Parts: sequence; structure tokens; C-alpha cells
Amino acid sequence: MSRRGRRAVLPPAEFSAVPPLAANGMVVTIVNKAGHGKDFNFSDLPVPEPMQRSLAAVFAAQQARWTSHYSATSAWNRLKVFADFVSVLDSPPEDLTGLDAAAFKRWRLQNISSNTGRTTLRVVHRMLRSDPRLAEGPVAEELARRIPAPKPVRESYDEAEREHVLLTAGRQFRTAWLRIRENTELLERWRAGTLKEGSREWRLGETLDHVARVGDVPRTRLPSGRMAVTNRALLGGRGAEHTWGRLFLTPSELTALAVLLTDRFGWNLSVYDRMPAPSRAPSAAETTSVTYQVQVEKRRAGSGRWFSTENITDSGADSPGRLITQALQATLHGRLLAAQLAPGTDLLMTSRSVRLGRERKDMDRPSTIGPLVFGVSGVDGKSWASEHKLSGSPFRQIRRTTVTREGKPLQQTQGTHESVYVLPDQKVRQASQEIFEAGALEALDQAKKVFFGGHLTQKPDPAHGQTATADCADETTTAWPAPDGGCGADFLLCLACPNAHVHPGHHPRLAFLHEQIQSLRSAIPERRWHQRWHDHWQRLEDLADKIGRSAWAAARTRVNATDRALADLLLKGQLNP
Repeated sequence: MSRRGRRAVLPPAEFSAVPPLAANGMVVTIVNKAGHGKDFNFSDLPVPEPMQRSLAAVFAAQQARWTSHYSATSAWNRLKVFADFVSVLDSPPEDLTGLDAAAFKRWRLQNISSNTGRTTLRVVHRMLRSDPRLAEGPVAEELARRIPAPKPVRESYDEAEREHVLLTAGRQFRTAWLRIRENTELLERWRAGTLKEGSREWRLGETLDHVARVGDVPRTRLPSGRMAVTNRALLGGRGAEHTWGRLFLTPSELTALAVLLTDRFGWNLSVYDRMPAPSRAPSAAETTSVTYQVQVEKRRAGSGRWFSTENITDSGADSPGRLITQALQATLHGRLLAAQLAPGTDLLMTSRSVRLGRERKDMDRPSTIGPLVFGVSGVDGKSWASEHKLSGSPFRQIRRTTVTREGKPLQQTQGTHESVYVLPDQKVRQASQEIFEAGALEALDQAKKVFFGGHLTQKPDPAHGQTATADCADETTTAWPAPDGGCGADFLLCLACPNAHVHPGHHPRLAFLHEQIQSLRSAIPERRWHQRWHDHWQRLEDLADKIGRSAWAAARTRVNATDRALADLLLKGQLNP
């Protein structure tokens, strides 16, 4: 059984896989995941025929890695860059075996300084390493050299940029959604027979029924041969919003919807080409909200992990599922027409083509069905950005913004999330500076609390007052004032005060106290010891380092009865200031 629950079927007995490399050794056919083939003719490369055949062979050896023509074409273009490099060498070799390590060093030097060049090196070297003739020797060592990863150049949007893009997309999609919803209500009333026959609304409903069934308004052929909109006065114009756009999204409006979905859910652009219409998940006694099951396809995740399901709930105007509800309403007639023209088709991202009769050249994406097109491409993103005077296609930046805003992987592994989206992002780094600074200041503050904050002196000062742990220079300027004046700190806190002065006469008592606090660690629960004694013990540790461990150990041998008694009172909490 497959992971999708369908029993695997063996191919016919006479079946044999067609090799990607043609018999003439010059043409490689790459079949994508939809079963469409694309030919790559290596006789077009500006290198001798033996090298053309060798490059075709290493290219064909990679076909198992590619499930799309896009990937194969990208590799083909980079291989053409390599062929162009070889063609301008002083003495172009006949075949790959004629290239020495010096040529590959020059090739590397020419490309290593840019992101595009590094990617070209990585792709071309991977293909060339599959040639067994290049598996040993200096050339093999050169092909195996590490290539630095591309330097990240993409950034997420700042809040103002994001708001501008979302406002643009939201206005366009909401206008389209309201238009389609209003016309859908009129069509439903016409089909229910509640409109007065012959009235303007009735005639509009009749036209909308025609639009829903064929994807266009009725048209009349003029004597010139041009097709004109029938009843243009009734419709209010001949633009898309007055004609077929009454029930269908335009590709630009569908792109706006994709921008909003990407911002909300962080989906990759390629997801929209084949995303099925979400289904409603079963819910028990739930009447105020609806939960959708959305199937997300991401083939880069690896075989067997292409599909995942996300549950998204529409519980109100600001809930994530409200956008799914509106998307279903806006694409309803497109999906119904697609199912009518090609039974079994039910893709969410459906729009009506502005120009009919144009077949898609990109065979990685779903084919057109009648007047309908599916999904959103990178070209659509660029066209949408140009239409709204934006700097470029927003999808990568808006997705990066969503991923960094959520702070967790959405369609990525944890490693990819951190290495590709979070750590390289300049805006994340800038936003993190304040967090790092606050954390460093907090750490410094914590450190000050457990370090010895007073002064080391060689002899007592008669002007200083005496406490159980140190001499106090001024008890009126204290961080722990008492309600009736003076210092209200516990005597153990004296060592954290800048007014404290410790001279050699204090060393035996403090060394003994240090040892006793340490011994309590094994006598009481760790959590309790840490809460009550850790800071004082850490402060004595710091004091011991400042005095010197040998002097600290020697002071321990000079402990007298008074030192022991004071330490005992301090440990029992019976000695108050």
C-alpha cells in the first residue's frame, strides 16, 4: 500500500522505462511529476561533439533527482555557462578528459565570488563527478573542493513595508470577493425563481447563469468579425468586472489572495498550483465556527513526506479560517466550471484567464481547462508587483516575514528554519540587538548580586562600624534602608554592599562561614539550598578568589570560638542587624 492508501499496481508485462538519453547521445528527455517530457538538445552547446555527448550523459544521470522541468532547466542553464567557459579556453579540449586541474581552478576563480557563481559551481561539479573518468586524480580533487554556501541577501519586511503590501492585496481581493458574492446572491435568486421575469435583475441573473456555465457573457459577432459584448448597457460595461469577472477572479486578484494566504500561513508559492479545495472537518455540535482541512504539498520534503494536512478554523472575522472561507466563496464558480469541463478537478486557486486560447508553456504547472487557469507563478508575482508599483514579487519576503514572526518552522525542518530564515535575516538581527543588550544587562545585574561588592583593606578603620561579616563605612547610604532609619540588611548581605570593608581579621570567620554553607548543600534539598544560600555562597566564593585561595585556606586554621558562634547564629538566622 502507498502512504496515500492506494494499492500499488504493477506495470504491464511489456512495459519498459524509456531512457532519458536518446540513441544519438545528444538529446536528454526529462519527465516531470505530471508525466510531461521536455527535451534538452546538447548539440546546441558551443563545445566539440565528444564533450557534448559527455555532458549529455552526466546530465541524464541526474534525472532521478528532478521532479520538475524547472529544476532540470536550471541545471541545464548552468551547464551552458560551463560550456561557454570551456569554449573560450586557449585550446578547448575535445572531451572532459582533456580538462586539467588548472582549467578547473580558473573556472572556480571565475565563479566563486558571487552567489550565482557558487550555485553554478555546486550544480556543475555535482554533475561532472558522476563521470567515472573524473573520479580520480587532481581534477577529482578540484571537483571535490568545498564551495562556500551562498551569502544570504533576502530580508523580511519591516512592519511598515508588510502593512503596505497587505493593504494593497487586501483591498484588491476584498473588492473582488464582494463583487462575486453580490453577483452570486443575484444568480441564486434567479435560479430560485424569486425575480420578476423580464426585470433588469432577472435579465442580469439570466446572463450570470450563462457566465457560470461557459465562463463568459453572451457575445455577438460584428460585421467586422470582432466579438462584442451582448447587452453591454445592461452589464454596465465591457471590462472584466462588468462581464465574466462578476463570477470569476482575475489572475491578478488570485495573486492578491495568494499574498494574503502566504502572510497568514507561510505557504510556499508552489503550493498554490495544486492545492485542493479545503474540506470541512467534522465537528460535534459546533454551530458558530467551521474547521477546514487544508492539504499542503511540498515535494522538496522528500518522497513519502510530500503531503501534510493543516486544520484551520473560521471562528470569526479575525480568525485564520475566515480567509479560507472567503477564498472558497471567491473561487466557487471557477471550481464548479472546472469540475464540469474536467470532472474530478477541484483546485482552490482557480481564476479566469484574461486572454483566452493561450496554452501554458510551463508544463510543471496544471494545464488550462477552457478559460480557467490554476495557481500562481513567480511571473504572476512580478506582474502583480509591477501593477501596484511595488519593488518586486512579494512572496519570498512575505513568507520570510511570516516565518520569522511566528518564530517556528512552518513548512521547514528546525535546521532550515534557523539557518535559512532566522539567523541570516538582517531585520531579525537588528531586532535581536535590543534583546541581546537587555539580556547582557540582566546578566550583569545578576552577576553584581552574587559578587563581593565591598573593599579589601589591610587593617580595620576605627571610624567604621562593625558587623558580623564586615566593617561598615556608612550605614545611612544603603540599598536596604530600615523603616526607622539606618540599614535593614541581613548581615550576610553586608558583603554585597559597597560600604563593606573586609580586613584580615574577618578572613577566618568568613572562611569558616563559607565552609559551613557548602556543607549545608548535602544536608537540605538542593532547591531549598539554592533559594536560601546560593547567592551568599557565590559571594564568598568571589571573595575567596579575590583574597587568594592559599590565604583563604590559611585563614580557616585561625578560626576561634567567637567566629564559630557568630557563624552559627548567621546560619540559624538568629542574628539580625
